Amino acid sequence: MKPIGIVTDSHSSISQKQAKELGVAVLPMPFYIDGTCYYEDITLSREEFFRRLDSGADISTSQPAPAEVLKYWDDALREYEQVLYIPISSGLSGSCSTAHMLAQDEPYKGRIFVVDNGRVSTPLHCTILDALNLIEKGFSAAEIKRILEEYRDKMVIYVGVDTLEHLKKGGRITPATAAIGSILNIKPVLRFDVGTLDTYKKCRGFLKAKKTMLEAMRHDLTTRFKKWYEKGDIYLLAASSSTKEATEEWINEIKDFFPGMDVMCDDLSLGVSCHIGFGGLGIGCSCKPDVG
Repeated sequence: MKPIGIVTDSHSSISQKQAKELGVAVLPMPFYIDGTCYYEDITLSREEFFRRLDSGADISTSQPAPAEVLKYWDDALREYEQVLYIPISSGLSGSCSTAHMLAQDEPYKGRIFVVDNGRVSTPLHCTILDALNLIEKGFSAAEIKRILEEYRDKMVIYVGVDTLEHLKKGGRITPATAAIGSILNIKPVLRFDVGTLDTYKKCRGFLKAKKTMLEAMRHDLTTRFKKWYEKGDIYLLAASSSTKEATEEWINEIKDFFPGMDVMCDDLSLGVSCHIGFGGLGIGCSCKPDVG
């Protein structure tokens, strides 16, 4: 048997195709659309999700059933001695806490290591890449869990929202605020940091929102993450729930603003897209663990 495997969930923005290429397993997240359960990237495509979202369908997220989690663990343990389970941040979902409890029982105790490093979407994708690198370097599962959790606050992501409709539906803003915001062309910039998703700034127009995100990212790179930025030990991230054309334009804007830096871009996970809708663009960073 191989020593250490990785299981994550689709909140990581890692598709089933990418998972096979990386050699990890991705548990698909369930969504209820007008009362019917669908699974991300299995029975629910991004195109269908946004079509249903824009049509006004009643869409809600859900935790995976414990039986589904255990099935993925059992499959992984047939191939690996130990498994790192790296799900969505406990600050955004109760599924991580449930996994911690499940991992205390036999036959999982001492073999399943649940990692909670406060992430979702592209920063969670980066965590998976870091974990793979640490496995390759020979670290144990317990050591990798400790390192990744110590680095939980070494990331940030900003997301510009093109429509207020889904923030209103999710209760993050009132109907009156949404109505006034639409009239004034207000485009919120949200900030995701260690398990929380909050409003960072409200901008007049999406061009202003993009400029605000770029400037916020530059400030973070030259202050909070300066050590990793200067060493080049950092992922510069882009994320999108928009069109392919808008996404490519945004990536080029980021590259122009940060010349010489590579940009890793993902589709925003459907769990995040559910709250911001179509047309969102994001920028962020994740520091690579300093393990020598």
